[in-house]
Amino acid sequence: MGEKMTELEYKVREAVGQVVDPETGMTFAEMNMIKSVKEEEPGVVKVEFIPSSPFCPIAFKLASDIKKEALKVAGVKKALVYCRGHMMEDKINEITNKE
Repeated sequence: MGEKMTELEYKVREAVGQVVDPETGMTFAEMNMIKSVKEEEPGVVKVEFIPSSPFCPIAFKLASDIKKEALKVAGVKKALVYCRGHMMEDKINEITNKE
């Protein structure tokens, strides 16, 4: 606990928090969908998110939107996005993070 976020983690969290869930019209930040943002190594960030439901039909799209936003942040060379708590999370994570 109490680990300070790096500047990059903070910026990425801000950016991906602005992604809007088309189903509710709310941002991910408002919905608390971004579980964690971790700078694994310089320029490489890992974002975990939890879709609004385990059967969320647009989880693939959400994952790819998050990845796109994260990659727009200055300093991010690579973004890994992991969906959690979804019935197809393994597939989503595999496809989203394929280089």
